[in-house]
Amino acid sequence: MKHIGNLKPADGARHKKKRIARGAGSGHGGTATRGNNGAQSRRGAKTKRGFEGGQMPFARRIPKFGFTNINRVEYQVVNVAALQKLFDENLIENNTVDFEVLINTGLISKKRLPVKILGEGNLSASLNITAHSFSESAKQKIESVGGTAKLYG
Repeated sequence: MKHIGNLKPADGARHKKKRIARGAGSGHGGTATRGNNGAQSRRGAKTKRGFEGGQMPFARRIPKFGFTNINRVEYQVVNVAALQKLFDENLIENNTVDFEVLINTGLISKKRLPVKILGEGNLSASLNITAHSFSESAKQKIESVGGTAKLYG
């Protein structure tokens, strides 16, 4: 028989084991487990990100120097020697090299970064290369063997 004296919540209905700030008899009365003084003992206390309790924060302790250019364009670079190697291994069809060919052969990996062809090494194959940028030496080497260096866009 149910009486008001022996009512209790259903099994699994209560999650909290500790009853905080409910008097000295609970074992968590008084300061309600917050400690005696300081900002965290106060109601509504919040701290800024990086706050270290009044100690000089790390972000202000370390020296600042240098400059980051937000307009810098970072290229994926491919040397003409790597293109010659692809040609020697018959991985280039129709003597045409473009973004898709470079990704499929694994010379570049990031689809969002532009490609720049550099002139390191020798090139003997006549290739039609399309890229975002060319170094002067790469352009000379490509055109000297009868290839074309075409820019995207």
